[in-house]
Amino acid sequence: MIRTRFAPSPTGELHIGGVRTALFSYLFAKHENGQFYLRIEDTDRERYVEGSVDGIKESLQWLGIRPDNYDDILVQSERTEIYKKHALTLVEKGAAYVCECSKERLLALRNTQNANKQAPMYDRACVDKNLEYKEGCVIRLKMPTNDIVVDDLIRGKVKFDGKLVDDPVILKSDGFPTYHLASVVDDHEMEISHVIRAEEWLSSTPKHITLYQAFDWQAPAFAHLPMILGTDKKKLSKRHGATAVLEYKTIGYLPDAVVNFLALLGWNPGDECEEFSAERLISDFRLENVNKSPAIFDIDKLNHINESYIRGRDFGQLKNELQEAANINDLTDGEIALAKRGGFKTLVEIADYLKKLRAEPDYQRELLIFNKSDAPTTQKGLNVARQKLATASVWSEEELQNLLSETVAGSEMTNGDVFWPVRVALSGKEKSPSPVELLIALDRTESLKRIDYAIAKLL
Repeated sequence: MIRTRFAPSPTGELHIGGVRTALFSYLFAKHENGQFYLRIEDTDRERYVEGSVDGIKESLQWLGIRPDNYDDILVQSERTEIYKKHALTLVEKGAAYVCECSKERLLALRNTQNANKQAPMYDRACVDKNLEYKEGCVIRLKMPTNDIVVDDLIRGKVKFDGKLVDDPVILKSDGFPTYHLASVVDDHEMEISHVIRAEEWLSSTPKHITLYQAFDWQAPAFAHLPMILGTDKKKLSKRHGATAVLEYKTIGYLPDAVVNFLALLGWNPGDECEEFSAERLISDFRLENVNKSPAIFDIDKLNHINESYIRGRDFGQLKNELQEAANINDLTDGEIALAKRGGFKTLVEIADYLKKLRAEPDYQRELLIFNKSDAPTTQKGLNVARQKLATASVWSEEELQNLLSETVAGSEMTNGDVFWPVRVALSGKEKSPSPVELLIALDRTESLKRIDYAIAKLL
């Protein structure tokens, strides 16, 4: 069975790169009718951040990336004795060795190598000492000196010169394993068939392959995802937009829009389609369609996708999402219709607009007058429009549009003499949605009240 995993370190908020890895691992597993697991790699206790695990789980839950082991997540810090036992087994087999070199010696060695322009590597001073493991020592994996080939599912065959790969520490002096040992042991015990992870781990893969060989275990298939860069082709950072996933929830992006956007960061569906349901993403996702070249994070594209998803939402769902994400209540169908008209990038942007629309407008008298009109004509237009609108038997878009059109047709006035001042009277803004959309959003009583206020301004 196909089994993949997402194995973040709880060292802070879950960022875009990490959740893209989780998404691709999830989509691949589900496409193959397999399983997707979450594992917490918290053996780096110095960088551990309280609350990070809850943040990781919340991020995945919000995006609908649900691990099959959600209620029984493997946590590495609870398994330290298991890793220690495996490390000692490798020492007994001669595949690893105990190292007692001090931090001072290692620093001096590194400085000498840097001065001589040599690759910084451990010099194997302890490799033949046959030391007994004791507190304060580390255990290092003995790397082979021959070439090591990684057969990557995305990048093809990648060859590494074993002589240039350092003997990595697999058990630290505090008894905790390093990433190399813990991830290999856990992937084996969890029967992970495919390891899908960021490109930065490609250089560590020879060490992992060596560990699998040392244990006489079958290695999983490896797939290393392309980097994510900003539009300036530099490493993704705050200047390119929010990087923590839950920031996008706070800002008011829809989870399925974010998933859709993330799926296109390095994956090509093979056609021009840019909007996918969760079901279609699972159906269409294939590793062979993942690019080798870096993916570009374009916030404008995310905004475009999110705006499209907002327009496509049904009234009830959008109403609930607005109430939850933006703390705006008692939304009317007219306000939701205005939100769905387009032009809003996020839920918070919609909420901010609606809150301002609900507030009594404050504008200068001159704004009511269209640039090709005058005050008496504008006042007449507002008066006739107000009389017509008050006769509406049904406060519907069709009837209101007809009444405003009749106002123009039954007089010597232009659209600018009627539609412009009505729109300003309702919104208080030079630029706003159409008069009919505003009338629907504000409803009968508030709309007529605002038109009355505008008429009074022109007296």
